Amino acid sequence: MGQTQQTGSCEEIDVKAIQDMYKKFVLECPSGVLFLHEFKRFFGVDPTGEASDYAENMFRAFDKNGDNTIDFLEFVAALNLVFRGDLEHKLRWSFKVYDKDGNGYVDRNELRSIIDSIYRIKKYSKKDMSEPHLTVDEVVERILDAVDFDRDGHITLDEFVKGAQQDPWLLNMLRLDMNPAGWVMENRRKSAHF
Repeated sequence: MGQTQQTGSCEEIDVKAIQDMYKKFVLECPSGVLFLHEFKRFFGVDPTGEASDYAENMFRAFDKNGDNTIDFLEFVAALNLVFRGDLEHKLRWSFKVYDKDGNGYVDRNELRSIIDSIYRIKKYSKKDMSEPHLTVDEVVERILDAVDFDRDGHITLDEFVKGAQQDPWLLNMLRLDMNPAGWVMENRRKSAHF
């Protein structure tokens, strides 16, 4: 039985589980931080493979302070979001993955880049894509039509969250981003087989 501690939001934190995670984190990352190349290696992502770009975007989204490392607090925060976050929090996290330059909005090029990465990952993992034969550009246009409410060619965080919540097709398209835990676990299992 792990110790638990009540937080202000009445959620329980399992102290023993966090201690165990910390031990594993330090074992994998003796420096106390996780660098991008370690992140990719840990999850079995080939640095030049299909999932490399997506892994880099995911790493950047986990790196809250922008120092190009993931420390233990960032790691725990990311895991908490991945496993316990609600839809809006997951959408906000997905927006960070899409907003590659961190300027507060997603433009057509950023959107195209991440959709292309998702397509390559789905093709590589042989996942069925919900809309067969849509090109990357067609998906980009459909997403912009669904969420760019002011039609300025830039998707803000509010537009992204509101649009995705209102569009089941878009939520399905974002499934890879909305469930980074599944992607992480799947890639971790694949790397264990090699």
